[in-house]
Amino acid sequence: MRIALASSNGDAVDLHLGKAVSLAIYDVVDDKFDFVETRKVAIDKNAKHQGGDVIQKCSDCDVIISTQHGFKSKIKAEDAGIKLVSDEGPVEEVLQRYIDHYNFMNS
Repeated sequence: MRIALASSNGDAVDLHLGKAVSLAIYDVVDDKFDFVETRKVAIDKNAKHQGGDVIQKCSDCDVIISTQHGFKSKIKAEDAGIKLVSDEGPVEEVLQRYIDHYNFMNS
């Protein structure tokens, strides 16, 4: 599973999806996560409804985690087969919470 995290610094999930200028990408295999890369997103920090641009940048991801996301982004993500999750905090804690929840829901 590939997860994108909306992070301003790579250390914490701290951005709204529509304001995500960078994404930390992780691969999750056997409950372990490995950093893949940081992706920059060219968005206008003053514009609204840019979540679609972020989703497009994550077309190879299964999940995008951000502090919040809008309704239009939710629809675009669903159409792309990407799950949107709201959470915030240190990257490793957010990843572990998601993995734990995913495993619980699939047990």
